[in-house]
Amino acid sequence: MSGAGPEVQFGLLFWEIERGVDGLRACREAASLLPSDLGIFVAGALSAPPAPFVPPEHQGRIGHALLVAGFGSAEEHAGALAPVRDLCPPTFEFLTPMPYPALQQLFDAELHSGIRMYDKALYLVELTDDAITVLTERATGKSAPLSFMPIFALHGAVSEVGDEATAYGGLRTPHWVVDVSATSDDPEVFAADRTWAQSVWDALRPLAGNAGSYVNFISELDADDRVRASYGPAKFGRLAQIKGQYDPGNLFHRNANIKPV
Repeated sequence: MSGAGPEVQFGLLFWEIERGVDGLRACREAASLLPSDLGIFVAGALSAPPAPFVPPEHQGRIGHALLVAGFGSAEEHAGALAPVRDLCPPTFEFLTPMPYPALQQLFDAELHSGIRMYDKALYLVELTDDAITVLTERATGKSAPLSFMPIFALHGAVSEVGDEATAYGGLRTPHWVVDVSATSDDPEVFAADRTWAQSVWDALRPLAGNAGSYVNFISELDADDRVRASYGPAKFGRLAQIKGQYDPGNLFHRNANIKPV
C-alpha cells in the first residue's frame, strides 16, 4: 500500500435498534475479524439518513451502524465484510468506492459552522454485553437526528507504542472509546440531548476504569478531574510542569485544560 487514495472502498452496515444488541456484538467482533489495514467506526444510535442508499422504509429509523473504509479492491472489501454480515445480517448495507477526500467529508454537510455540539466519552477496556445493553436501551432517548454515539475500536498501532513515548492521554492497550454526542441547531432540542448524553455517560461510568476519555471529547471547560484521569497522574504532572514553563499564565485554557505548576 503506497498511499491514501485516490479512491477508497467504503461500506456501511446498519441494524435497526430492535436488533441493536446483536448488531453491536457483530461490530465488536469486527474489531478482531477485519484486517488491520481497514478503518472501522461504529455509529451507535444513528438515525438512518434520508439518502438514496437507504431504503425509504428505514429512513429516519434509529439503529447501530458499522462504517468500514479500506484501500483494496471492491471484491476484497466485500469479502472482508462477509464474516460480519454472517454474524448478524444487516437491515440494509451500502458498499461503494469513493474519492478519498469524499470520505473525509462524509459529515460536512450536516455539521456546519455554528451548530451546537456536546460530547461526553469514556474509555472501555472491553465493549461488554453490559455496555452494549446500555447503548442499545438508551439509543432511542435522543431527540435530534444528528445526535448519536460514536464508538472507536483502538486495537491497532495505538497499542504498539509505550505509554511514556508520547503525550497522548489514553490507554496503550487495545480498548474502546465510547462517545455520546448531542448535536442540533435547535436550542431546546440540544439541551434535551445534552441531558441525554450525560445520562448515557452516567449509565456507562460503572463499566469504565475511571472517568478519563479521549480529551477532544471533553466539552466541559471545568472537567479537571476527568482531564487528570485521562492522562494519569504521572503524565499529567509532567505536562503541568511543561505548561508552567511555556504558558505560566494559562493563556491557552479553552480546552481540556492542564493548569500550569
